[in-house]
Amino acid sequence: MVAIRLRRAGSKKRPFFRVVVTDSRAARDSSFVEILGHYNPRTKPALVNVDTERVNYWISKGAQPSDSVRTLIARHLTPAPAAAPAATDAK
Repeated sequence: MVAIRLRRAGSKKRPFFRVVVTDSRAARDSSFVEILGHYNPRTKPALVNVDTERVNYWISKGAQPSDSVRTLIARHLTPAPAAAPAATDAK
């Protein structure tokens, strides 16, 4: 099965992650099929740069996002619902 998951990069105590498509049986930092983007949790706010078109393509082909990637996409890449405009009385 093909999975979309995080691949750790960066040095000790300074995590940096790449969002990759890989075989689910492969080790965390081993071979991958494609890099879809990156995630840096150390910045405030966290820096997330993921190609959503490619994520949707791979999901349509049967790739399963990991729990971490699913949460990352939901929190950072899904547009927030627009707030309703405030009603004002013009007199």
